[in-house]
Amino acid sequence: MTTAVVVGGGPNGLAAALHLARNGVQVQVLEAADTVGGGARSGELTVPGVIHDHCSAFHPLGVGSPFWAEVGLEKYGLVWKWPEVDCAHPLDSGDVALLYQSITETAAGLGDDGRRWRSMFGDLAEHFDDLGEDLLRPIVNIPGHPIRLAAFGPRAVLPATVLARWFRTERGRALYGGIAAHLFSRLDRPLTASLGLMIAASGHRYGWPVAEGGSGAIIAAVTAALLDAGGKIETGVRVSSRADIPPADLVLLDLSPAQVLSIYGDAMPARVRRSYRRYRVGSSAFKVDFAIDGDIPWTNPDCVRAGTVHLGGDFDEVAYTEKQRAAGVMPSRPFVLLGQQYVADPSRSAGGINPIYAYAHVPRGFEGDATDQIVAQIERFAPGFRDRIVATTSLGTEALHQGNANFAAGDIIGGANDGLQMVLRPRLGMDPYSTGVPGVYICSQASPPGAGVHGLCGFHAAESALRHSRKVSKP
Repeated sequence: MTTAVVVGGGPNGLAAALHLARNGVQVQVLEAADTVGGGARSGELTVPGVIHDHCSAFHPLGVGSPFWAEVGLEKYGLVWKWPEVDCAHPLDSGDVALLYQSITETAAGLGDDGRRWRSMFGDLAEHFDDLGEDLLRPIVNIPGHPIRLAAFGPRAVLPATVLARWFRTERGRALYGGIAAHLFSRLDRPLTASLGLMIAASGHRYGWPVAEGGSGAIIAAVTAALLDAGGKIETGVRVSSRADIPPADLVLLDLSPAQVLSIYGDAMPARVRRSYRRYRVGSSAFKVDFAIDGDIPWTNPDCVRAGTVHLGGDFDEVAYTEKQRAAGVMPSRPFVLLGQQYVADPSRSAGGINPIYAYAHVPRGFEGDATDQIVAQIERFAPGFRDRIVATTSLGTEALHQGNANFAAGDIIGGANDGLQMVLRPRLGMDPYSTGVPGVYICSQASPPGAGVHGLCGFHAAESALRHSRKVSKP
């Protein structure tokens, strides 16, 4: 029987192990932390009984993942919950732009931009399953739906600042800008329109749901499926050299390129080693979890219904602050993504105390404390928020890294999303998962298709490992 060791028990490591186990491979997962899950864990981070997500929170690509669907995670207890409004983007005027799963409802709220929003996203959302099949895998492939991909491409290669000009109203531009800012990159560079298009279209196709009980419920379901398939998991096992990895036919690494280099660098071909050394860490996040009494007192009450709220003002302000941050300057008003997961999943609250999740985009390796700036951004659109805070837990860039070794310098998306690195992660090659060391593969979010609790980095890496293993085993 073929054997495999997976180093790292994050969503992608577990997905890789699960796919291997379902294909008859004897799999062992080694995780350094006391619990598996990586950035998809949940827990009581402020007060007892109130559940917060550690990092990943909303999952349009999770609920739409073809691999999770194939496994059937619902059989293992996973329940998805949808907010009434997927995302709100409040403005200083008191106005707000709202993203619904329904493109019709979204367009109706955008006034003169309603038709333009439908024109931009309607076809992408309607055919997102086909489009995602080509986009959510390595870029070097034979597309299964070339016409759909050709229609997406001309828009995707644009800077987000250029695509935003398609919208004529402040609401339309702001709504798109907040979604585009998920890229963690300045928005005036080529290709930066792509992620905003992807996330908005996937949201209209699947919504932006949360997992009941916290994102850790996704991990619990994947873990149950893995154990059911015969896989094994060991926690509290730190791997720092090849000597720490048990003998196996295949080794898959849910690690950053820098970590892979530290373990296998001397065995890699020189060209691969150079590529891994050039791989750049992305911008950082500063996260704050709040426990609050009741709801946030938003100036615009429609925000109360939203699972996600983007706080950054109009499009021009969002683009400017992202440019500042990319240049190493801490913005006075950073872009903040705020989560009200409890509006979709009340089980996360306790005794009228609700969990609020917020992170700010900050310069790479930012060493300061952005808690007050995050509170100020919330107060800007919800005066009186400060008075409702019961407890606060802040995690700076180093704390995020300490909690998850893959989050170098607080980079929660696994590498810089700019230039060619956006599409050639972690390196240019026919098989981006291969490290060049026979039988050894990278399967973290530094590999295609990138960040998100979709499991597809792990799935595709496992597919690559299985494919090469079959070739080697042929007589």
